[in-house]
Formats: sequence, structure tokens, C-alpha cells
Amino acid sequence: MPLRRLPVVLLAAVFLLGSGCQPSSNAESEATASPTAAAAPALPDSALTPPDSATAARFAAAMQYAVAQRPAVSSVGALMQALGPHFEGRPYLEGTLDTGRTESLVVRLDGFDCVTFVETTLALARGAMAGDTTYAGFARRLAEQRYRGGTLQGYCGRLHYFTEWMADNEEKGLVERIDDDLGGRRMTDSLDFMSTHRSSYDRFATNDSLLACVQRMEKDLQARQAERPVRFVPQDSIRAVYDQLRAGDIVGIATSIDGLDVAHSGLVYAHEDGGPNAFGLLHASLSDGIVVSPDLQRYVQKIDHQIGIVVARPQPVR
Repeated sequence: MPLRRLPVVLLAAVFLLGSGCQPSSNAESEATASPTAAAAPALPDSALTPPDSATAARFAAAMQYAVAQRPAVSSVGALMQALGPHFEGRPYLEGTLDTGRTESLVVRLDGFDCVTFVETTLALARGAMAGDTTYAGFARRLAEQRYRGGTLQGYCGRLHYFTEWMADNEEKGLVERIDDDLGGRRMTDSLDFMSTHRSSYDRFATNDSLLACVQRMEKDLQARQAERPVRFVPQDSIRAVYDQLRAGDIVGIATSIDGLDVAHSGLVYAHEDGGPNAFGLLHASLSDGIVVSPDLQRYVQKIDHQIGIVVARPQPVR
């Protein structure tokens, strides 16, 4: 995903997802899957149990914490924010979804990148709200959020661009994009960062078939966004929409980097004391791990290529 890989790309040269099918036996067969396919068999049994005892223990502790917070909150987003202290200080882990040669459901609770943190807290909160505290339920929700149409169908089926992550999860009824309500500027229709930086992506750096699949995915995404443009709130206008934000709203930080939509992601953090800087950003920081940056607008402004925010609101569990 561009968003997940961006820190490495910037340092070297210069962050998206249910059930799914058994992973393909090789990357070539992954490339044959349509990027818009909508149905697949259930997750394999191996994905419905923790990969090791450490992950099992971490999941049990996180879900127990979520259930304990549940009576004090009124929304999925508020519960996502409430999960922040449980994960505070866990390190930033880059590239965890791309360690294998083929696509499978990766679960890491010992550390996160900016997107896996959003995905994990959303899946945990949805499970706690639904009264489903099982690991199998968590795994299904995670796959549903991470993959196009909620089906695991290979590398091209993963939601690599964060604006598509928002749009696809809106179609599933899991979030609601509120960029139209917030107003702002239209985001660029140019989305080709992955294909134009293929050397930064080991999975298709030398695989032309998989590259072609990525290019089709980018073309389809650009066409869909031309029909319904994404709008971002410019960095100097973020405080003006604070009164429309809610705890746990999902934030994508828009970027000026060519071919890319979003360069970072996190959750709106609503400070209890309110005030002019009432909202911060709860996120996986490259340097500090899971942390709260106290003022959302100030955080966006302080990094050169960050130009504003797009926002999606977690929806009630049905």
C-alpha cells in the first residue's frame, strides 16, 4: 500500500480490507484476479485462529480492554478512541503485510503501521459492540475491512489507496465518508504512485503480470473517483471544522506527493477539556509508535507534503 510504504520510499528516494479465499500458490496467479471481483469463499481455517500464543494473548487482552470500555461509550468511534491507551507506545512496524510471497490475512498486535492501527481498532470495536469477542470474528472483520468487497483474493484485492479504503468500507456500511459535509478542495484524480514506483514494492518489482493488475486497479479507482470526487479540508482550515468532528473519526491526511492521495492516517482524538484545540490525532507515529498528537491541525501543518484531511465516520454495528 502506498500509505504503508511511504516512509521508506521518502527516505530512500525522496498507507487499506469479511471473508476471503485461500491465498494463491504464487504471485503470478494472484495477478489474474480481477481488482473489482466481489465474491470469494470464506477465510481458510488457519486464518481463524491466532498464528501464535503471543498473538492470542495480545488479542485476549485487547478485547478484554475493549469490552471493559464498552459501557462508557456510545459509538464505535468513541470505543476506537478508548482503545488508544491500551496500545499506547507500541512501535511502528513497516511492511508487515508484505512479508510473504503470497497474500494472506496478516494480524499483528505487537505494533502497527498507520493503517493497520486504524483497521485493528475498528475491528476490535465492532466486535465488542456486536458482543462477538472471538478471535475468528475479529479475523473476519479485519479481512472485511482490508480487502475490496470484503473478500481476500490476492495482492490486487487489498485496498492499497486509503481513499479507496474509505469508499469501499462505506459501500459495506462500515464507515460513512463525510468529506462532502466538510467541504474543501477536490483531490487530484492522479493515482499511480504504486505503478510509477514499482521498485519500492517487492511483490511486483519484477512481476509484470502483477504490475498490470496494479495498473488496472489504479485506472479503475481513478474512474470511480472522477464520478464521485474526494474532497479534503485544507490544512489551514481544519480547526474551522472541529465542531463537526467526533471521537474516533477516521482521518486520511492528504498529500501533495504526485500520484498519491493520502500519506498518513489515524483517528480523531477528542480531548475531554475541549477548548480551541479540542481535537488531536491518535495514530501510529514512525518515531513514537502509538501516540496522541495533541492538535490535529498543527500536526498536519508541520509536515511539508501534508496538505489537509479527508474524514470517514465509523458506523453503528448492524
